[in-house]
Amino acid sequence: MRRILSLLALLALPFALSAQAVKQAPAATPSNLPHPQVVLHTTVGDITVELYPDKSPKSVANFLQYVREGFYSGTVMHRAIAGYMVQGGLYTRDLQPKRTHSAIASEADNGLSNLRGTLAVARGADPNSGTSQFFFNLVDNRRLDYVGNQSGLTWGFAVFGKVVKGMDVVDKIAGLPTRALGPFANDVPNPLPVVDSAYVIGEEAPARAASAATPPAAAPAAPAAKPAPKKGTKG
Repeated sequence: MRRILSLLALLALPFALSAQAVKQAPAATPSNLPHPQVVLHTTVGDITVELYPDKSPKSVANFLQYVREGFYSGTVMHRAIAGYMVQGGLYTRDLQPKRTHSAIASEADNGLSNLRGTLAVARGADPNSGTSQFFFNLVDNRRLDYVGNQSGLTWGFAVFGKVVKGMDVVDKIAGLPTRALGPFANDVPNPLPVVDSAYVIGEEAPARAASAATPPAAAPAAPAAKPAPKKGTKG
């Protein structure tokens, strides 16, 4: 049980931030591709992910909305744990969180597994607390899969895509030295990998979004074992 709680905390995003989320429904997911592909252009290299709107329609629509708004431009991969995961999608270069849209319902029960190379929605203790954050599985993390709807501990994490090009870039990020920085007690890559831009293949790249960081309401609690700051959601 302690191990499961640590995993939840590790992928957590502050609850306070989700409470401050902008109330707006995710955009639709029109695309001329059966499985839309998104390129994350980072300072370490390009990562191309294929999305699964047939299996995870809400998660894909949510991710594409942030991509099309230019939200991810200037954000960083703020957590990297070798042999586990790489997480990003919320924080600016100075590790300030950006304001997000409302949280979405979890689709962890879609039958997809958290295998190496998959892309999943980050969240906190509440299964339905995911916003802009995502993580790449570095190994087959089946312990993060849906088991049942009894509690947040059994819900698992919703997979909504997979890396089809640039997994070597993800691995390179995972291999960077890490440190404590800003609100994080550990696991922050050094130097911080920055997402310069993100765009849907076949669509015009979005204009860069304003950073409009929203600082946490309170200082993060000290993590227990290898977790993220106990602010709350996996994001």
